[in-house]
Order: sequence, then C-alpha cells, then structure tokens
Amino acid sequence: MARHSHSEIWLFRQLFDQKSHTYTYLIADPKTKAALLVDPVLEQVDRDLKLICELGLKLQFCLETHIHADHITGTEALRARTGCQGIVPEHAHVACADRYLQDGETLTMGTIPIQAIATPGHTDSHNAYLVNGDRVLTGDALFIRGCGRTDFQSGDAGTLYDSVTQKLFTLPEEIRVYPGHDYRGLTLSSIGEEKQWNPRFKGRNRNTFIEFMNALDLPDPQKIMEAVPANERCGQVITAS
Repeated sequence: MARHSHSEIWLFRQLFDQKSHTYTYLIADPKTKAALLVDPVLEQVDRDLKLICELGLKLQFCLETHIHADHITGTEALRARTGCQGIVPEHAHVACADRYLQDGETLTMGTIPIQAIATPGHTDSHNAYLVNGDRVLTGDALFIRGCGRTDFQSGDAGTLYDSVTQKLFTLPEEIRVYPGHDYRGLTLSSIGEEKQWNPRFKGRNRNTFIEFMNALDLPDPQKIMEAVPANERCGQVITAS
C-alpha cells in the first residue's frame, strides 16, 4: 500500500450516533473546502450539515463501507440537500449509487487520497478505506477488540478472516484504526494493537474463527427489515400512502 506524506493540513472528525452505535467520519480539505462523509446516519443528517456549514465546507461525497443492516444511511437526504455524490463498494446491490469503488481504487478529495480496500465477509461487498496513508476506516470488518457478524447479507466468516488477516493486518502496525461501530466507548486503536489484543483473531486460525463466528447466535438488528431495503435505495425511505 502506498504511504503518503502526513504534513498536509486536513480535517478529520469522528461523529457518533448513540442509537445505532455508529461512527460517521467527516473528512475535509480546508484549502479546497471539499468534504466527505463516511457512513452517514439518516437521523443525524441535520447535525452533520450544521457542522459542515459551521466549518465552511462543501459536501462532495457520501461514502459507504457497506450496505448497513442496523441503520438507514443519510446519503439520499444529503444528496438531495447538497448535490453530493453517493459512493458504495463495487458489487454492492445499490442501483442508485453515483459511483462504485473497487479494491485498490483511490478516491482523491482535494489533496487527500482515500484508497479502497475490499474487505468482504461481514457482507458480500464491503470496503475499508485507507485515508491519507495513516489511518484506516474499517467499517464492520474490524472493530476495536471485535469484528462485525457474518450471519446475514451473504456474510461469510472465512472470507472475513481472510480480509482481516491478509489485508488489514498486513498494513503497517502504526496505522490508526477507526471502526464503523463501538459498543464500549472505545474510539481509536491501531493495527498493531488489534493484532495483539483482538480476541476474535488473536490465537485463532481460520477454522477456529469460523467455528466461533458460527456459534454466536445473535439476534437480528432491530432495523434490518427496513434498513437493508432502504440502503439499497441509497437511504430513500418509502412510506405507505
């Protein structure tokens, strides 16, 4: 993976939705005023737009790590109010997206490179994003001391194990890890820290990881029946007339 200079002055904010425990990330180039939101949440659209306005930024892209089952994306609402583009991983079942990012492709926003790393397993299409060469947004592929489940939306535990161990864990250990969710108040980790302390992966091989994930027996997310179809429409909610 290409490394980039860290000398650029750029803006990075971690935002949180308490109901779904979702992190949304605001990335911006203060020089060009271009801004991007990763995994926006529909109920937080007003919050996100207020912050973007206060900082004098222009929202250029909404970028999804995957098709979410636990919340509805704010992309469609943000696209309607700002004219931004909605971008999803390659092969995501989203016909309304403006662009699809494939493995290794780089989205450049102002002077900030954002490189897609295909990390399927939690769902069948999922990207992590290496931002400016020094931090990675891991979505639901890798949490701090955990990982996303693999029992719906064509998830596959063996594929997730391969994505984390062969792609994310081969990044330099000092790369900072920013996950898509956290349920314990943790905000930031690193590749080296997760390799040493993540109990889902430490001490497990591919077979024992699959056995562990297949035995989790978790209840479905409360919003799965409405969130998945809405997110396949970029977050457009269809209400009964």
